[in-house]
Amino acid sequence: MKAAFYEHTGPAERVLVVGDMPDPQPEAGEVRVRLQWSGLNPSDVKARSGSRGPDMPFPRVIPHSDGMGIIDAVGAGVDPSRSGERAIALPANVPGEVGACLGIPALTALHAVLTDGGVEGQRVLVAGGAGAVGHYAVQFSRLLGARQVITTVSSPAKAALALAAGADVAIDYRTEPVVDRVLEETQGEGVDRVIEMDIAANAAINMAVVRPNGQWVVYGSGARQFTLPFFPMISRNFGVRFFIVYNLSDPDRQRAVGLLTEFLRNEALQHNIGMKLPLASIAEAHRAVESGSVTGNVVLSIA
Repeated sequence: MKAAFYEHTGPAERVLVVGDMPDPQPEAGEVRVRLQWSGLNPSDVKARSGSRGPDMPFPRVIPHSDGMGIIDAVGAGVDPSRSGERAIALPANVPGEVGACLGIPALTALHAVLTDGGVEGQRVLVAGGAGAVGHYAVQFSRLLGARQVITTVSSPAKAALALAAGADVAIDYRTEPVVDRVLEETQGEGVDRVIEMDIAANAAINMAVVRPNGQWVVYGSGARQFTLPFFPMISRNFGVRFFIVYNLSDPDRQRAVGLLTEFLRNEALQHNIGMKLPLASIAEAHRAVESGSVTGNVVLSIA
């Protein structure tokens, strides 16, 4: 099989290799999937770069956690009729390149909206509403009954994207005072929930705009360590929910997958694929995600 892989962490152009590897054979209860599309996520870039530590989980790593493909072989105990099917039975109206963007970005966004009682009737602040996760979080907040959806962005073009996805307000954090704008848009009340992509950078903003008894739902941080003000937070009864989508409980995962499938079947979602490249250009794709130069999801086509 043709695959991209790395045997050391480091810069994309130095460590990523595209080459031939032996075809794996499915064992009992397994299927083999011939990938057609591979989606990149920031976690993939961080793992390859070594920013989470230089240790490798395996001597050779085939990167990326999201993908879309067709089953081309089955192991013992698996119905042979599954050959030729998609590995995950998404609705037929979902293109393959979109399917490769759902596993981590969309499920992260959906769990952030659903967890701890959901957002119905709430004011929600989505950090980074034009990003891969944030773009879906804006839509899910709107679809699941949020009273008001506010988001932060870094450019007028990204503001337009977030507004088209259903945000009521898009605040350009590079040119506007975020705290003042959020309080203005909420008549001084603040928001009930923040869906946070970088708690280390935005903790002070969240302290100022989240209402007492409000919820911080956190799925990312730009720093490995940071400080939170314990007494001001506990005095306002803030709830802080950290989560990573890889480790969701089975009930939470099944709930999110079921609801996502329903939204897809009803064509209720907008998708934003910002870059499509062939597998041979994987280093370029990694650099694009690493630099933040692309708005939307980055996917690789695997012939």
